[in-house]
Amino acid sequence: MIQRFRLTQAQSATNRTPRQINRNLIFNLIRKQQPISRAELARVSGLQRSTVSLIVEGLISEKWVIEGQIGKLPRGRRPTMLHLYDKRAVVALDIHPSQTTVAIADLGGNVIARNLVTLSAEPQRAVRTIVQAVQKIIAANKDKSIDGIGISLPGRADIQLQKLIFAPNLKWPVVAIKSRIERATGLRVEIDNVANACALSEVWFGDSDGMRDLVVVNVSEGIGTGIFANGQLVRGESGMAGEFGHIEIEPNGTLCACGNRGCWETTASNRAALRYYRAASSDTSVRSFEDILKRSHSGDKVAILALEKMAHYLGRGMRMIVSALAPGEIVIVGDLTTAWHICGPIVQDELQQNSYFKVPAVRPAYEGSTARLRSAVALVMNEGMT
Repeated sequence: MIQRFRLTQAQSATNRTPRQINRNLIFNLIRKQQPISRAELARVSGLQRSTVSLIVEGLISEKWVIEGQIGKLPRGRRPTMLHLYDKRAVVALDIHPSQTTVAIADLGGNVIARNLVTLSAEPQRAVRTIVQAVQKIIAANKDKSIDGIGISLPGRADIQLQKLIFAPNLKWPVVAIKSRIERATGLRVEIDNVANACALSEVWFGDSDGMRDLVVVNVSEGIGTGIFANGQLVRGESGMAGEFGHIEIEPNGTLCACGNRGCWETTASNRAALRYYRAASSDTSVRSFEDILKRSHSGDKVAILALEKMAHYLGRGMRMIVSALAPGEIVIVGDLTTAWHICGPIVQDELQQNSYFKVPAVRPAYEGSTARLRSAVALVMNEGMT
């Protein structure tokens, strides 16, 4: 029976067993440095060779890791190298209101193939399109053993995934795709809010060690935050923890999809940047946030100013997070990360103005352009099997 690492259990960093911590450490060292020998793992990790060997044998028996080519040394016994089992894979879905990316990724979170599908505004057609896209990508990758399907969702669902609790930017019953895909493929489906999933992904695939508290800020059509504290995801009552995007930051501001005015996401989301650009330019050819990013890369001053204004509000809103949670790290997810050279310094300056609290490390997500897909992979890898 395949075992999986779990980082969403009701356990804290203080009561996680040394075996669990060491197991995660060894797996991620193999993932990042493969191919690698047992001896090198012991040297890099600082663990005893006997401990490393025990963990590696467990990972091999559970088909996380396989032994590959023989390494070369100047003298002595030639080591057997280790790498991730490349036949196992995960289907990852990154859902947006009007489109979805469906991908196949390996256990290292590397995307092997992906397809972008446009969704109908009609709910049943949208769900049918997603199911067909999943079936198509599985059929095109028959050489892979699919471990499961992960879905990063732009909204909050109840813990049994029976209904959406809060998804102001999503107008169709996306939770229905879980049962539909499971019936169509026979595979298990793991689904979670994208910000929560990205927080988990940063521990799995990013530069976070899982011991420091961190907050992921997902910047897209709206703004969502995922909180990883004391060794686990923080969900709160009804799974609503982390909805900083709908805290009022500008009184009497722009009407938000949630029904209130001046929410943080109305000032610092992709949609906000598009609104800033349109207010300052008569150019009607700019229709998406991606267009603004392209213009900024070519030096368009209006596009750069729109991103800068977005960044000011992003940093201003992040002061709430620092004041409320005092995380050790804040990680930014979204297309915005491709313009971090523009936005990053402005966000940092805004945070520095809140001098009472220590400013945490702020950085774009590891592999920012595929962070949401990798988060869906992390959901599948993280959940255990009975």
